[in-house]
Amino acid sequence: MRPVGGREMLGKVGHAALTLLSLLLLWQEAAAIEVPLDPKIQQDLKQPPTIIKQSVKDYIVDPRDNTIIIECEAKGNPVPKFSWRRNGRLFTIGKDPRVTMRKRSGTLEVGFRSGGRPEDYEGEYQCFASNDLGVALSNKILLRVSKAPLWPKEVLAPVPVTEGSPLVLPCNPPPGLPPPLIFWMDSNMTPILQDRRVSMGLNGDLYFANVLVQDAHSDYSCNARFNFTYTIQQKNPFNLKVQTTEPYNDTSYNASDPFGGRKVAETPPSFLSPEGSGSSKMVLRDEQLLLECIAAGLPTPSIKWFKRGGDLPAQKVKFENFNKTLKILSVSEEDAGEYVCMADNRLGSIRHSIDVQVKAAPYWLDKPTNLVLAPEENGRLVCRANGNPKPNIQWLMNGEPINKITETPASANREVLGDTIMFRGVQIGSSAVYQCNASNQHGYLLANAFVSVLDMAPRMLGPKNQLIKVIMNNRTFLNCPFFGSPLPELRWFKNGQGSGLDGGQYRAHINGTLEIKRARKEDEGIYTCVANNMLGKAENQVQLEVKEPTRIIQAPTHQSVLRGSKASFHCKVVSDPSLPTKVTWTKDGERLDLGWRLKKDEESLTIPSVTENDEGIYTCTVKSEIDQDSASARLTVLEDAFLNPSVFSALPPDRPDPPIDLDLSDPSARSVRLTWIPGNERRSPVTEFLVQFEENHWEPGRWQDLSSFPGDLNSVILQLAPNVNYQFRVIAINSVGRSQPSQPSPRYKTTAAPPDAIPRDLRGWGSDKDNMEITWEPLRDLEKNGPNLQYNVWWRRKDSGDNWTNVTTSESKHVVRYTETYVPYEMKIQARNELGSGPESNIVIGYSGEDKPADSPTELRVSKVSSTRANIHWKPVDLSSVQGEFKEYRLYYWREASLVPGVVVSKEKMTTGFYTTVPEPSGILKDLVPYSKYKMFMVVANSRYESLPSNNVEFTTAEDVPDAPRFFRINRRSLDTLYLEWGKPLEPNGILVGYQLAYQRVNGSRLGPQQIETFRPNETDFVLRLPDRNARYKFNLSALTKVGKGEVYAEESPHFTNEENFTDATDVVELTDATLSPVFSPTPTPLPPTTIPPTTISITTPTPPPTPPPTPPPTTPPTTTTTTTTEATTPSTVPVLVTTKRVDQNVLVTPRREIWNLTVVPDSYYANVNWSHNFPADSKFVLEVTLDSNKTVTVEEVKQPPVNLKALIAGEKYHLRVYSQELNSVSSKSVTFKTKAAHIDQVDIATQGWFIGLMCAIALIILILLIVCFIKRSRGGKYPSPGFLTGFTKYLVRDKKDLPLDPVDQKDQDGSFDYQNGSSVRDRNENENSSDEDNKPLQGSQTSLDGNVKESDDSLVDYGEGGDGQFNEDGSFIGQYTVKKDKDETEGNESSEATSPVNAIYSLA
Repeated sequence: MRPVGGREMLGKVGHAALTLLSLLLLWQEAAAIEVPLDPKIQQDLKQPPTIIKQSVKDYIVDPRDNTIIIECEAKGNPVPKFSWRRNGRLFTIGKDPRVTMRKRSGTLEVGFRSGGRPEDYEGEYQCFASNDLGVALSNKILLRVSKAPLWPKEVLAPVPVTEGSPLVLPCNPPPGLPPPLIFWMDSNMTPILQDRRVSMGLNGDLYFANVLVQDAHSDYSCNARFNFTYTIQQKNPFNLKVQTTEPYNDTSYNASDPFGGRKVAETPPSFLSPEGSGSSKMVLRDEQLLLECIAAGLPTPSIKWFKRGGDLPAQKVKFENFNKTLKILSVSEEDAGEYVCMADNRLGSIRHSIDVQVKAAPYWLDKPTNLVLAPEENGRLVCRANGNPKPNIQWLMNGEPINKITETPASANREVLGDTIMFRGVQIGSSAVYQCNASNQHGYLLANAFVSVLDMAPRMLGPKNQLIKVIMNNRTFLNCPFFGSPLPELRWFKNGQGSGLDGGQYRAHINGTLEIKRARKEDEGIYTCVANNMLGKAENQVQLEVKEPTRIIQAPTHQSVLRGSKASFHCKVVSDPSLPTKVTWTKDGERLDLGWRLKKDEESLTIPSVTENDEGIYTCTVKSEIDQDSASARLTVLEDAFLNPSVFSALPPDRPDPPIDLDLSDPSARSVRLTWIPGNERRSPVTEFLVQFEENHWEPGRWQDLSSFPGDLNSVILQLAPNVNYQFRVIAINSVGRSQPSQPSPRYKTTAAPPDAIPRDLRGWGSDKDNMEITWEPLRDLEKNGPNLQYNVWWRRKDSGDNWTNVTTSESKHVVRYTETYVPYEMKIQARNELGSGPESNIVIGYSGEDKPADSPTELRVSKVSSTRANIHWKPVDLSSVQGEFKEYRLYYWREASLVPGVVVSKEKMTTGFYTTVPEPSGILKDLVPYSKYKMFMVVANSRYESLPSNNVEFTTAEDVPDAPRFFRINRRSLDTLYLEWGKPLEPNGILVGYQLAYQRVNGSRLGPQQIETFRPNETDFVLRLPDRNARYKFNLSALTKVGKGEVYAEESPHFTNEENFTDATDVVELTDATLSPVFSPTPTPLPPTTIPPTTISITTPTPPPTPPPTPPPTTPPTTTTTTTTEATTPSTVPVLVTTKRVDQNVLVTPRREIWNLTVVPDSYYANVNWSHNFPADSKFVLEVTLDSNKTVTVEEVKQPPVNLKALIAGEKYHLRVYSQELNSVSSKSVTFKTKAAHIDQVDIATQGWFIGLMCAIALIILILLIVCFIKRSRGGKYPSPGFLTGFTKYLVRDKKDLPLDPVDQKDQDGSFDYQNGSSVRDRNENENSSDEDNKPLQGSQTSLDGNVKESDDSLVDYGEGGDGQFNEDGSFIGQYTVKKDKDETEGNESSEATSPVNAIYSLA
């Protein structure tokens, strides 16, 4: 027990000592525990209640609603219970049948379907959420019912007024809740026209600066619109009667003379509102300031505004109501002051002063936040607020004033020090919810912050017995997430041995991660992490396997092959034997479909019989489960010029040949003529010749550019320097590039001369406080013009009248010593050599050396600190004390800490300069980070030194809206859901209170209704179920602080054209800044070569099949079919895609007109252009194309995309943008693309129609010739050979029954005959029994008058030797074709069975 005397002394001075001691002990305060979001820990974690949702403080409800809802939601573990107080008394819900409370919630619902009045429930409500660990309070919610009272009944007498006099028609609207909107109309419901003369004041009255006869109306009616209840109340109309001294004629009225030539007395200005010469106005911070000055007079006065002691803030001030109203939207303390309005006309002017006072309801500087401590730890709650007047801070615990709570053992560890509560050595059971109430006469702030004392044995949060495979020699991280309270100590062991891994190759991080700086084979093994605290221990194991990297040791090489030949790419791979690898090939970035033609083995890709469609870039990619490697090569398909000579003349252009036969002529002192013969241009005209020179004295062997000349010259005059031994060479340049240099010309040496040049960059500066170094840039070698170059230097004190002091030196510097500190000197210089002196330079002013500034800035302070800027003030120094060239007042400042718990900041010093010489300097420090603590000091600087620092200043910036979320991903894991995931902002700029997600369906250029979801600060994902799997959505995500909504991250969900392929969660689309929408890349793009993170968990993911290319529609004409096939198989160029993110800081993406996603697919002489927009379908656009080489700009008016951009130059770079014809300011981002080099349209001749037809004709001619030759051989004598007809010929005889006899083939010149009517005996006997169809006469036979067929003159019967007609000499079957005469005579109408097959063949020939 402490002695009584010590207690008495403590009563006198001990309180102050304890306070100081408490502040000194703050360094011992432990950082608050950050509880992980692990579900198991959250489930077991006891947590005091926290209010997460409540109604607004001033809650106005519509009396017509059937239900009033007063919101109060809270979270905690155990689940909180809720109670309410109304007007400071306990509100018993069960006693009122109209009032119910939602389950597991504190939200009240008051229903009036069965009767009752909402007015009976007006009052002040407050919600209490409690569990075993404490009580949290909501704000006091003032519930009021909206009122729209009727206008009081009144009879308004006519209002007489003299012409030219001022007038005020009072409105006096009935008081409403909220106040109504006032406007004036006539009986036709037409608004009263307002201008500089007639206008409505802020109070609703209608003011006339002077009355005209035209103002006489009987229906001036004031209207009050109550927005909350959507009702309008109308005042009885005023009847205005204007009295005139002279008759008025309506036809004499005009705007320049409203009185029609009548004399109306003019009056000087006078104020109608406000009255008098001065008034005052009080406005609260962040509210709207409205100042009004309405004046009377004839002519109508004009109004001007001023602010005494300064200028009006142009960026904040707006003038309305014809300059009669001054408006500032968000008032701050610097807007206080005296505002003056001046009304003047030609008879005079008057002024009215308005004293504006800016007060402030309480606002947070440092809002208390929840505190989680372990037993015996220290902590504090801080509640800092500001306002005008300064708010009073009151602490409560569990809803009761802390100074009225009975002392307990837990309270001994707690001490209240104004706006801070200190906790020392907290114990289990001392958890509670503390409330901070900051209030002044203009309002209050209430914040809940709980203190939770947590004890928990160590727990491992990661997966058990994890296997990690890494690549050798890579940095590796083994993770072991853990948690416990008090915070456990974590140690690592390998293979169950050792005293802990930390140091050398290993580094243990405080978060439980073990870093291996360079993984080696000997690092393989089982690693164990053990976490210990006073309540126990926990451990986990990680098995590490170190693998050899996967590498391509023989990469494919570039190849140029002839069309039709074979091409092979080699890709030899080595990898770790335990890692399976897969080799894939891509062409031009798209997966290569091997099909039946391409052949792939383990180490190569073979393309047989290449065509122009095979040309492109081939990439070999080898992947293992943890790394990959890739290599690429280009395949160029060449046309064989010897097989197709016509192609030779159309070969691609090449670099020109070098010029030859260089010759020098016309020598003079400083010039010579150079002539040459140009080389072969190689199918591209030479546009330029570049002449280079080499000299053998200063830099022998180094060729330098001398001059360029147009490509149509081959003889030029070269301007040369004196005393140089030259030789020259020429390079030809065309559109492809430069030629090889020509052979050098003979040498040519010019004569020496005095220098022509003046040394450049003459300057004087002090390297010490008592000297001045005069320096200059020495002449170049080619400027010396002769031997023994030196410099003459002169200097003297400026304005002293002294003689020049000079020195001659061959160096490029001279030091003038023993000077005064920082005094000006005049200097000049001249170059000279053995042949004479060159020209003198102009006089240049230099200064001797500087010294450290003697004085420092003082009284450094800040004012008007906002979230990102602060006003800086200081007391300046005497400029004579700078002792050098005054450069600036240099402010050093750094971010000491963030007021957001857990945010680590870089304390790197930053500087900013202020150049000012005013007596009371000030500046603005910009680009500060909100909600941070800063420190700063100032120095004055000359060119070399800084003064000692000023006093140090510490200040804090206000809270602001947060940055955009760090990332925003949209993954499609199934057909009917989108999985949204985001990261916390890098700079929260305050305490995050949650996130807001706004999304709406996109249908073309139309947007559906917007839906909004809000999330808690610790929620970073969301699953959206799609009512329509083909729908696309536009998402806007932003983080929230109490200040408001931060920068928006906008994305659109992907539109899938083949959604039936989505079968599992592995086929996802991630939308980030660098991700292209699948609309523009229908085929998956292969991954570029990347470095795999060193620590990678082996996961097997199925690869989706590649998207098949679209099939072109078939066409009928052969030519068209060929063209279509060519286009379909031509390698496509990957489009150049510009993604316009459309995210502006702190601004939501608005549905304004936009053009985005501009893509260009270039070819040699044209390009296909496409873009997205939200303009109407009939809108027109303009393509602006800029040629990069000469900046030529061309524009083309087009309609809807896509379009074909023609008339381009092959191999050139272009810049393209698209803008609207109607709205020129709406433009896409510029896209840069390059057209392909000129190429030859190589066509496969084997597929051409003319070639196929020619080959068929040649084959037919050869066949006919062979048959003719065969027939000729068979008809060598008068009688054909007996073996002439074969079974095939017999077949032709039967098949050609109706073939007519060609007259020219009836008899040959040698007397032989064609056999048209013969037949064998067997055939003839068969024909006797044939049908009448077979007995028809031959088409070529002649018919007699009696209808009988006349026998042919060439019949073989003429050669018969008897009636039987069997007259063969060698026993052949010729007789088979002989027709008996007696048979023909008796059967006159009978014809032969068939025509001769030989004749049929002849007819074909």
